[in-house]
Amino acid sequence: MDALSERNPRVVSAVKLQRAAHRRKTGLFLAEGANAVTAALETGRVRELFYSLAAAKRDVALIAGADADGVRTTLVSDRAAEHLGETVTAPGLVAVCEQLDVPLDQILDGAPRMLAVPVEIAEPGNAGTLIRVADAVGADGVVLAGDAVDPHNGKCVRASAGSLFHVPIARSRSIDATLDALSSAGITLLATTAHGEVDLDDADDILTGPVAWLFGNEAHGLDSAVAARADHRIRIPIHGRAESLNLAAAAAICLYANARVQHAK
Repeated sequence: MDALSERNPRVVSAVKLQRAAHRRKTGLFLAEGANAVTAALETGRVRELFYSLAAAKRDVALIAGADADGVRTTLVSDRAAEHLGETVTAPGLVAVCEQLDVPLDQILDGAPRMLAVPVEIAEPGNAGTLIRVADAVGADGVVLAGDAVDPHNGKCVRASAGSLFHVPIARSRSIDATLDALSSAGITLLATTAHGEVDLDDADDILTGPVAWLFGNEAHGLDSAVAARADHRIRIPIHGRAESLNLAAAAAICLYANARVQHAK
């Protein structure tokens, strides 16, 4: 089998998916590396799987399984693999996938008990890490509210380590409409703020019911008007000298605390 070069039209078209505009136009995105590709294959979203000769030797079962499931599997040259990959050391395994965000109503129809709602999250690595945390704690979905990063961004996909394919994700441009929809669904809104009136250690009674955690932007935190709309403002107790926690760390602490309460026997 001849390997496709970086000039092949299918490769060129796939490489364009590294750009947000082309992802919007096509409804497709790239998943890179064994973790993400395996998760993508399990959900049946892979249109085509490109692999290098090195990957063919390393990921034999994965590629054979994709082929057996009817996925188009395509050998590419090392140079093409480098073009397709967005990391310094390209793994040589890249899947073209159908985008996976769903309408907010679809998540709400599932009667969720725990949601992560980053508001105007801008950094794709943080978004991917938050999605990974939400998956780990068994959250029912992630809602990217406001002007948020594209969850199909390559850095976000890699940071999620496959969790992007496990957790329902919605994008909701209007923050007010998002909060209205969550409240109307009977979900308690919890804002994470440094000066919240409820200490996380004392929030167990609040966490037993359906909740949505509002996490602020990395640079500016949660807008005061958004925090004011929440049913409760929760603070994470800091016992050391750190002034604050970054978004992903704060989300991990809050969501794990929530999971502990909801999964308690």
